[in-house]
Amino acid sequence: MKFGFVAIAGRPNVGKSTLLNRLVGQKVAIVTPKPQTTRDAVRGILTTPEAQIVFIDTPGLHVPRDVLGRYMLRAARRSLGEADLVYLMVEPEPAGAAARGIAGPLRGARAPVFLLVNKVDAVPKETLLPVIESYRGLLPFREIIPISARTGDGTDRLVERTVALLPEGEKIFPDDLLSDQPTRFVVGELIREKVFDAVREEIPYGTAVRMEGMRERDDGLTEVRATIIVERESQKGILIGKGGSMIRRIGTAARAEIEEFLGARVFLDLRVKVMRDWKRDEGGLRKAGYVP
Repeated sequence: MKFGFVAIAGRPNVGKSTLLNRLVGQKVAIVTPKPQTTRDAVRGILTTPEAQIVFIDTPGLHVPRDVLGRYMLRAARRSLGEADLVYLMVEPEPAGAAARGIAGPLRGARAPVFLLVNKVDAVPKETLLPVIESYRGLLPFREIIPISARTGDGTDRLVERTVALLPEGEKIFPDDLLSDQPTRFVVGELIREKVFDAVREEIPYGTAVRMEGMRERDDGLTEVRATIIVERESQKGILIGKGGSMIRRIGTAARAEIEEFLGARVFLDLRVKVMRDWKRDEGGLRKAGYVP
């Protein structure tokens, strides 16, 4: 039996969460087209007859611009330090200055690194060889594997090569467990995903979802109470919408996802609160539900 931890690293919006969900076979990480969606390390578990692999979806490697950004970067680097294997995911385009920047934290890492060229379904196959060649001198990659996290192309080979490289060890999680994240965490993330889906521009990065409580009610519903935190009164107005239209839209979409995740009917109580510049100091991060 093989057992190990695999960290999925790369720039924001390269497809790390999509790959995690693809490998696990179920949605355990939120996915949006907006960058810097993942803020904490999210873990998904794949169990096969030969191995148990714990995949860690890390926040995107980037230059932080505030305390929240530094929190995300620390979470990513902690995960890289814990891993038995690292996937570095990149876009299907030649390596440039940004690629060299994200490779920096991986130099000297104890764990071997696989280079995953993602989104190969979106480009002509003949363009991939120059991309791969441009990355060869960046790090001593153990494997270079073109994949599509969206369609699953190349992921069977990826799992096969991963299992071959992991250390021997007994599984520590039940076979049917797909994530060891607390239920409250996943529910809060599903709500935050719907905020990202509903609004544009800078508002998503300035929002957080703080879980206030979950309980089983006597009428059989699961009651979920959560607060969407924003930095400005103007952002609060946008999230609530005219006559409450936006917050109802977010709540409807979030409730459907939460009910599918929990397998139970849900009563969702969503509020919006202004905490000015909450992501610019550690006290604000704590009040928003993060632990710096």
